[in-house]
Amino acid sequence: MALDPITAVIGVVGQVIDRVWPDPTQAAAAKLQLMTLQMNGELAQLTGQMDINKNEAANASVFVSGWRPFIGWVCGAACAWNWIGLPVAGFVLAMAGHPISLHQADISEMMPVLMGMLGLGGLRTFEKLNGVAAK
Repeated sequence: MALDPITAVIGVVGQVIDRVWPDPTQAAAAKLQLMTLQMNGELAQLTGQMDINKNEAANASVFVSGWRPFIGWVCGAACAWNWIGLPVAGFVLAMAGHPISLHQADISEMMPVLMGMLGLGGLRTFEKLNGVAAK
């Protein structure tokens, strides 16, 4: 089942197309038209988001243009703590005779934000639209 409403609606419409047009070639043509409309909408949404990102980055106020770098630094600091700081601190404290239990930062909620900021979702869509995405 689809997680977003647009994909869910597309799936339902695809099932309706299968029932309305029993001829496979007509159904395939209708589904192709539906997918084209969906991709045009996604492309327009991506283009709009890129324009918003450019305007935010160009803003003189640090509260508008600085939120992305701030979130990036917070996510980067959590990753650095988990994979560099925590092992080094644990080793140094154990060698100094003060072994204590240090806890990892819970980055399970930060990783989707970090990945989204890195543009992996947008790049994947861009690859799909240009037909170079791996299957």
